[in-house]
Amino acid sequence: MKKKIHLISPRGFCAGVTRAIDVVNIALQKYGRPVYVKHEIVHNKFVIDELKEKGAIFIEQINDVPIGAPLVFSAHGVSRIIVNQAKERKTNIVDATCPLVTKVHVQAKKFEKLGFHIILIGHRNHPEVEGTLGQIESTNIDLVEDKSDISSLDLKSDKVAYITQTTLSVDDTKEIINALRHKFPNIKSSPKEDICYATTNRQNAIKKFANGCDKFIVVGSKNSSNSNRLVEVAINAGCADSILLDSKDDLDLELYNDANIIGISSGASVPESLVLGIIEKFKSKYEIEVKEFELEKETVAFNLPQSVRK
Repeated sequence: MKKKIHLISPRGFCAGVTRAIDVVNIALQKYGRPVYVKHEIVHNKFVIDELKEKGAIFIEQINDVPIGAPLVFSAHGVSRIIVNQAKERKTNIVDATCPLVTKVHVQAKKFEKLGFHIILIGHRNHPEVEGTLGQIESTNIDLVEDKSDISSLDLKSDKVAYITQTTLSVDDTKEIINALRHKFPNIKSSPKEDICYATTNRQNAIKKFANGCDKFIVVGSKNSSNSNRLVEVAINAGCADSILLDSKDDLDLELYNDANIIGISSGASVPESLVLGIIEKFKSKYEIEVKEFELEKETVAFNLPQSVRK
């Protein structure tokens, strides 16, 4: 029997990821090899390996960057301490922080300046969360990962505001926000949604189309927050047999013998070539019919940082 692959869109690279990868490539052209990058520029193994081959060196400690060397900050953003450390080493800083992450940083600083105590909804130890926490004095901000953290919040001020990581589950975050509003009825929020358009679009598309699939594949790396959330969304949408795969190398075709309809999407840091590789592997064993299911077209694009504009 012919198997059907339902390709769910939007999927793959978002505007922030495209911009960040472009920044590293242009920095390599401008400065030559090597260019240092604080943390993985985006959370995808294949993107990172490709940039390493071109001459990018990914580091976690600023002390590992030679004095005066070019240094790119990843799309996830960095703390004020990291910026100051980089300046002390006289590095040529190129900031590839996603503009939508920067928007959260700006809003956090506004809340702090206005005297609010800030609650950040996000995943502990995620680089974006560390960068956002690092914009604010530690006494003025608390991290909440789930609803269970809220009961332990003992704030001395009733002037409270919340911000969020940009790559969270939309539905889970709504539940946390509702719980925060119950405890802090006057809590303030950002004027605009902090969870980014790409995260929301990819989750909404899977919510709409995953239920009719026998199995669902999200292409993405295990350390990608937005990719992991997509698997959870697919399961919650009704496709219990949903899985995260890095590439075709992780695909066990024998597990799909009884599946008639296979849904595929990909995280915001995933090249389309990895999706196509999985489809080709399916074609090597099965007769396949591929159909696109598109929720909406994305047209967002971000300007490059001034330091690497031509």
